[in-house]
Amino acid sequence: MTLPFNPNQELASIVARFATGDGEHRTPIDSLHLYRQSAATVWQHGAYRPCFAIVVQGRKSLTIGAETYNYGVGEYILTALDLPVSTQVTNVGSDTPYLCFGMALDSERLKELLSRVNIPRQAVTAEPVRGIAVNTASPELLDASLRLLRLLDRPEDIPAMAPLIEQEILYRLLTGPNGPRLLQIAMAESQSNRVARAVAWLRGNYTQPLRIEELAERVGMSVSSLHHHFKTVTALSPMQYQKQLRLHEARRLMIVEQLDVGSAGHRVGYQSPSQFSREYSRLYGLSPLKDVEAMRNSVAAE
Repeated sequence: MTLPFNPNQELASIVARFATGDGEHRTPIDSLHLYRQSAATVWQHGAYRPCFAIVVQGRKSLTIGAETYNYGVGEYILTALDLPVSTQVTNVGSDTPYLCFGMALDSERLKELLSRVNIPRQAVTAEPVRGIAVNTASPELLDASLRLLRLLDRPEDIPAMAPLIEQEILYRLLTGPNGPRLLQIAMAESQSNRVARAVAWLRGNYTQPLRIEELAERVGMSVSSLHHHFKTVTALSPMQYQKQLRLHEARRLMIVEQLDVGSAGHRVGYQSPSQFSREYSRLYGLSPLKDVEAMRNSVAAE
């Protein structure tokens, strides 16, 4: 499919009109969110839920484990399951802010689509692949994305049209280069699906002590298989994954809810304050007190 114009320009124009300030913006389309950032950022730590997101202006870097992904205009990042990540926006200015839009991926919609279309399932029995990837958006994917964003100017059309276009986007992702990632997560008999179930359990129980044997039994894997496939899909061991969830939430509790260091560490499952401070400093590069102070000073200066 050949588009008669550069869709990235119109996509950037729409995102800029509806995302007027820095940060993430919700839209009348439940699955669609917009993001704007007017200045380069330091590394920011958080979690990505299953989604696909296209950059329409600027560049961004993302790290997970020891891996770094760089992507810019016309490229998209696909996250097939919940992952703790660090991100940094680069190559932007007040006149040319970083602009991006993302669509959350709904597992039930994905399974419903798979029940109705004939998509090769060879990937189901293959070795698991990383649950995150960067690719160039195809003309078909850009076209569907543009039609979805155009609905923001026609809100009366959203209830009827948005679900159809979202389904088309899912289809383009499934039939594109990252289709195997989504297939492996969706198919119940795959190792990647078992890893996704382990991830879901960890997200809901990260404050509890982690017993690998029990987690492996819960998802129907051996301990060695869980370790191997979990790291293949997430770039982290189960223990590292839990640790990052704990530390990201502790940081949020201190900055947003203004808990003290000891209370935040205990809330997320740390019994030892010294272990909490040590692991926090290793991840964020500063002690909890200094990091929170720096974050608050940064917000106050804006």
